[in-house]
Amino acid sequence: MQEENKYENILYEKKEKVATITLNRQKPLNALNTALLTELRDALDDAETDAAVRAIVITGAGEKAFCAGADIAELIEKSSEEASEWSSWAQGITTYMEKLSKPIIAKINGFCLGGGLELAMACNFRIASEKAVFGLPEINLAIIPGGGGTQRLPRLIGKTKAMEMLMCGGQIDAEEAFRLVLVNKTVPADELDEGVDELIKKLVSKSAVTLGLLKDAVNRGLEMDLEHALDYEAECFGHALATEDAREGLKGFLERQK
Repeated sequence: MQEENKYENILYEKKEKVATITLNRQKPLNALNTALLTELRDALDDAETDAAVRAIVITGAGEKAFCAGADIAELIEKSSEEASEWSSWAQGITTYMEKLSKPIIAKINGFCLGGGLELAMACNFRIASEKAVFGLPEINLAIIPGGGGTQRLPRLIGKTKAMEMLMCGGQIDAEEAFRLVLVNKTVPADELDEGVDELIKKLVSKSAVTLGLLKDAVNRGLEMDLEHALDYEAECFGHALATEDAREGLKGFLERQK
């Protein structure tokens, strides 16, 4: 086990092939500010470059919240130009998360609102406590999501329901989030650790290189028309087949057949 103690707004731990990043501003319900997001990006960089890390988990400290959104006290001081620049910068972090070669799991243990939901949507998997609550309530403050929420939510759950959530600013419970396929799985609150660990075991048993290629093929392919996306899939398929992991896997399959 290795713990990084240089951070003030997150907790960072690496253990058994997993890097866990815990948002740690419990008083404001783990609200996102510039300092926290800067530390998050730094920890993600470390996890991505550490060959021993096979999966990344992001969660929130305490039992009340994964993350209740952006830090309003920080945002209210910004001019229009500063707000746009900050939004682009924050979007850069969520886009970076999608481009990492390693799978990222959002372990959602309470309120997952605004910027918190935007952060979770940039992860590859979302495992939620049955007590979790989701929403993009920015419209209630006469602003809009600025961390990718207007784009990722419709892509995940469809335009119709996304427009309702965005324009009405309401919240949905974990059961509804699962029904909308916003989360992969919901579990009782006291089984959240086990639910995430079960997924991690499946992921770390796979080829790390191939998982990265698969993640890239899906994410980049969704940005293309079907013809170009299929071409890119073929390119990634070739790269996958050329890896040592693939050679071992295919050889092992043939030997088991014999």
